[in-house]
Amino acid sequence: MGESESRPPPEKIPLEKLDNYTWRIPQYKRGMRVPGMVFANDNLMEKMQTDRTLWQCANVAHLPGIYKYAVTLPDGHEGYGFPIGGVAATDYDEGVISPGGVGYDINCGVRLLTTNLSEQTLRPKLAQLANAIFENVPSGLGSRRKDFKITPGDLDRLVVEGVQWIIDRGLGWAGDAEHCEERGCMKNANPSKVSATAKNRGLTQLGTLGSGNHFLEIQKVDKIYNQRTAKTLGLEEEGQVTVMIHCGSRGYGHQVCSDYLRVMEHAVQKYKITLPDRELACAPGKSNEAEDYFQAMACAVNYAFSNRQAIMHWVRQSFQQVYHTEPEKFGLKLVYDVAHNIAKVETHTIDNTQKKVWVHRKGATRAFPAGHSEIPADYRGEGQPVLIPGSMGTSSWVLLGTERAMELSFGSTAHGAGRMLSRAAAKRRYWGGNIRTALEKRGVVVRAASAEVLAEEADAAYKDVDVVADVSDKVGIATKVARLVPIAVIKG
Repeated sequence: MGESESRPPPEKIPLEKLDNYTWRIPQYKRGMRVPGMVFANDNLMEKMQTDRTLWQCANVAHLPGIYKYAVTLPDGHEGYGFPIGGVAATDYDEGVISPGGVGYDINCGVRLLTTNLSEQTLRPKLAQLANAIFENVPSGLGSRRKDFKITPGDLDRLVVEGVQWIIDRGLGWAGDAEHCEERGCMKNANPSKVSATAKNRGLTQLGTLGSGNHFLEIQKVDKIYNQRTAKTLGLEEEGQVTVMIHCGSRGYGHQVCSDYLRVMEHAVQKYKITLPDRELACAPGKSNEAEDYFQAMACAVNYAFSNRQAIMHWVRQSFQQVYHTEPEKFGLKLVYDVAHNIAKVETHTIDNTQKKVWVHRKGATRAFPAGHSEIPADYRGEGQPVLIPGSMGTSSWVLLGTERAMELSFGSTAHGAGRMLSRAAAKRRYWGGNIRTALEKRGVVVRAASAEVLAEEADAAYKDVDVVADVSDKVGIATKVARLVPIAVIKG
């Protein structure tokens, strides 16, 4: 997701091409502690050179305690501080935490459900189902669900307990949490570190899709690349219907980021940290400021997991409403839920030594390999599912985490298509009515809060997600499992 209007870089960024998909930014200016590493083909790199993506990658390389290199992934584009599609790991004891390395939409992420329906079976009910989901899942700026209310005390418990709190209140099935990153609950969440403003914003937005590039899609399996893994994940055959939910922590997470960026700007002065860009404001990982941010961020992470859980519940209810039978009949099992904007404490091998680090993933998906203890037990023999949503009306991807990702990108890969045009530029170039007509001609049912959002999220405003997935696969930081395409799009 774009956080700011694209601007040209203030300087020419030197690049060394290592192979067809790997580029190195040397330590060309004073203060860079490590090189930059960019994964892209020639076309993706050409676009990155038109805005501040590479300049921001080089800036990230200045962070105290950073290890190996600042990483930019194939979907990389200009963001706030870090490029979106950026990864950095800093030493747990000597390094820093930067809110710009997580972003405003904390734990913006994706969850995928499988069904036992085929497109052919669903088609007669598709428009009715899209209508039911559009009515049941509030979308658009400031959206809220009027018949679902929580108290301030409920909110504080929810952000500590995560999705299990939602499930215990009937909005989910036993076992849903097992198929979420962090099992749907990041530890160390402390609501006392979250401002009253953030809490007030979060009170009314739980279970809502929001706006921008967030979406809910009914999809079908278009092509399977890895039959064994696909079957393990419940993707049985081409034509099978799936559901993808893409959203984050709404106003709660946005406010947490805003609040702590101000805190970090003071911390930079207090701890005498030299940075090339004030948007990289940070604090030593063991400082009070960083610990407070990390605990508040964990609250927003858990809010986002819970938000997607509630939405999933209302999707299941929508199937029940349309078919007048229990949703379990249609499968509707959660494949996985991944975070795209998050900071974590992890252990990685650096110079043949195990190091405890703060990993920042900003517009990046965790991509752990087979055997890793953080992967659900039923997937551990294959590897972690990686979910990469496309732009509106285009394909989305299921990939698989790899050992190569642990070597090259701190167990990370791309998170989406990555913007080509800012939202303002897209609105100037496209008209929402034409976008809707084009999608409907392709047999895609569209339900959107406004024509304006359709223009903002036009397919051509984004990079080709198939190319992003292909580069990830060619580099080896995630391998292809299945390609999904939409048959109905619900937009905020």
